[in-house]
Parts: sequence; C-alpha cells; structure tokens
Amino acid sequence: MSHTAPPLAALDACCPPLNERPLSADEAEITAVMFKALGDPIRLRLFSAVASHENGEACVCDISDVGVSQPTVSHHLKKLRDAGLLTSQRRGTWVFYRVEPSVLAAMGQMLGRY
Repeated sequence: MSHTAPPLAALDACCPPLNERPLSADEAEITAVMFKALGDPIRLRLFSAVASHENGEACVCDISDVGVSQPTVSHHLKKLRDAGLLTSQRRGTWVFYRVEPSVLAAMGQMLGRY
C-alpha cells in the first residue's frame, strides 16, 4: 500500500458515496489518505479554519492560534498539503492556505446523505 498523497484532481474524481457501493482498492487508498490527514484534532481544526475563512483561503497568521507552537502548526499544515487537502501560496512573508472547492465537494459527495 503506498502512502503518497493523491493529487487534487484525484480527490475531485474520487469517490462514490460510501453507501452507494464498496470502494475499490484505489478509491479506498485515496479516501484513507484524506481521513488519516483529518484524523488529528489539530489538523481538523486547521482545515476547518481555512475552509470556513472568507473565500476558503486564510493566512497562516489568521489560523495559527490552535494551542500549539508555530513549528507544530507548520508541521500539521504540511501534512494537510501532502494529503492534497490544502494548497499554499507565499505572499511576501506570509503563507496563504486554500481549500479548493472541489475537495470539499468530493468529500461531501463521498460521505453522501443518509
């Protein structure tokens, strides 16, 4: 089993609603990478802070107050980027993080409605 992050396009294309049919091995791999990245409370808070920020984009300076040191925040943001859940862009001395709308749409579709 590889643990490389899926590209954002793979997240967009993956996966059927979990209540529709069993996931294929590839779909399960992509899904597991996403859930593993979000399985840490600090990462989930950071992801939520970015996703809920205006336009789905936030400066690291706006979201780093999660009760851990700045190096730990950077570590967790890197894990979210590596999982394909966030993108980042440096602007001057600050880094801005974005959740692509397609990522949220793919996650919502996968979880489905019961």
